[in-house]
Amino acid sequence: MTGRLLRRFKFAFMGLKTMLKKDMHVLAHMISTVLVVLLGLFFSLEKVEWLFLTSAIFAVLVTEVMNTGVEFTVDLVTEHYHEYARAAKDVSAAAVFLACLYAVIIGLVIFIPYIL
Repeated sequence: MTGRLLRRFKFAFMGLKTMLKKDMHVLAHMISTVLVVLLGLFFSLEKVEWLFLTSAIFAVLVTEVMNTGVEFTVDLVTEHYHEYARAAKDVSAAAVFLACLYAVIIGLVIFIPYIL
């Protein structure tokens, strides 16, 4: 049982490693995450603020993971241009964009009062 559990974690970490190699946006998200956490520590955020920030951070990371999965799958299925392949990638990228927009709004709502 423990061996199966460890293998699952191993595969998850391999996936994160693959993400970092394939997409530099993930690295940008990770750097942004570190900066936001440091800013939150600097301003001594309240628990509720931390919860919203955490949800925003994970929304971006999870959608980025799913986007990369869609891109790998589409690239595996076809090497040729196809309108549906482009649409699948565009829609998946739109999910990341919406998660980033959510994160920016959360960040602004939380940090602007501390800055002003």
